[in-house]
Amino acid sequence: MKISRWGKGLRIIQKGGVVTFAMLMSACATDSLSLAPPSPSASWDQVTPTRSALNLSDALAGGEHTLEQMPIPVFNPQHAYELAELIDIAEKLNPDTRIAWEQSKQAALAAGITEATLLPLLSATVVGGYQRTRSPLPYSIAGYHDLDTTDSAVIPAIGLQWLLFDFGQRSALVKAAQENTYAINASFNGTHQKIIFNVTRAYYMYGAALIRTRNTAEMMKNSQQILNAAEERNKNGIATIIEVSQAKQLVAQSKLNHVMAQGQERDRWQDLLGATGISPFADIKVAYDDKTPLPARLSPPTETAIKLALSRRPDIQAGYAAVEAARSTVKATEVDFLPKIYLAGVIAGGHGRFDTEGLPAATPHTSSSGIVLGVSMPLYDGGIRAARVQEAESRFNVARDGLQKTQDIALREIVVASDTLRSALESNDASIHLVKTASVTFDAASDAYRNGIGTITQAFEAANGLLDARQISADARSAAFIAAANLAFTMGEITRSQ
Repeated sequence: MKISRWGKGLRIIQKGGVVTFAMLMSACATDSLSLAPPSPSASWDQVTPTRSALNLSDALAGGEHTLEQMPIPVFNPQHAYELAELIDIAEKLNPDTRIAWEQSKQAALAAGITEATLLPLLSATVVGGYQRTRSPLPYSIAGYHDLDTTDSAVIPAIGLQWLLFDFGQRSALVKAAQENTYAINASFNGTHQKIIFNVTRAYYMYGAALIRTRNTAEMMKNSQQILNAAEERNKNGIATIIEVSQAKQLVAQSKLNHVMAQGQERDRWQDLLGATGISPFADIKVAYDDKTPLPARLSPPTETAIKLALSRRPDIQAGYAAVEAARSTVKATEVDFLPKIYLAGVIAGGHGRFDTEGLPAATPHTSSSGIVLGVSMPLYDGGIRAARVQEAESRFNVARDGLQKTQDIALREIVVASDTLRSALESNDASIHLVKTASVTFDAASDAYRNGIGTITQAFEAANGLLDARQISADARSAAFIAAANLAFTMGEITRSQ
């Protein structure tokens, strides 16, 4: 039996189709699991970089897909920036403020969109068409064997849709959107207050590190004087080699303390730049005044002051607005069971042309208008509306309980912050007295050793005691400023001027 070329070709096509179908079936959706890490016990190794990864690498390298950069501020290298100026810089440069601002704009636009549902909706529509047909004639007429016809039309229309009455559903949704906007705006203020506090805390921690560096540098000088005295006494046969070695140990220890203090100062400097949003490579000077007076002693806040503070806190304001928004949402879902009254209308006109080969063209013009007033009443939806009401009520309960939790936490934070500030002020007063007594002890021990009365051990202990006292005082002073800022932050009163 012979097989024609056509038959062979058909079999080849059939076999190829089977192979192609098998390949397509093998490429199922589960193959995408290869994009995930192969095991939960090891990190992901990106063997073949994706387009996003390549674009990111190119962006960071400044290539074609370079990420949009915010303008880099230029700082005056001759000017030392104070705390208020650093806070102003942080509010401009920190990305958290820009993110919160964009979220506030989104909430405001959402409220505007919701309010627009109260207005009618107008739409314009234009429909056009063209048709050409050719029909064979049963016999020739005047030399024509076919009948050619063309038909074209253009119909413009303006439509109106307006929901007239819905038992307050849209009004409830508008109120919910407005409350959400207020909540987002309150959170925006909270972001600013958090940035102010973070910059303030980093500023005073950097100041404490600066003072530590100064104290260790001064202690290096003092320890060197003790070493000089020990070597002089050793030359005169008064001091032993052990005393000289102890004095050298004191110098080495003071140098180590100074190096460690410088490292801590650099760390606190980077913390300050990070809180401010400034590049770690920026050329900027910061002024720190360790003579700034501390806040006066404060009595524990009264119940009235705490209630007022709670009403000022952005998180409480946002939580209360969230509760009101959830309440309005519940109302909007409840009226979904009620009917709605709507109005619809249309005005339309038409212009057409009908051509038949060999006959005059017909150009009809038409116009129409209509208006409809209707009522829509939902009857059955499988329990969807009831489920939505229950979901809205659940969200309301979550918002209400969340507000109560936030209030409890805020109340505790205010009381703890007040106690912390009181303890910090008392610690600062005690540390000042400690520095005075430690200074007297060090001066007396140093003079006694130089005059041959005291011992190197006494001078050694007095030097370390003075260094510890000065650093304790610097830390206590810094802690008092931070505690004062924290109290203002917890009470919702912190501003850039404080």
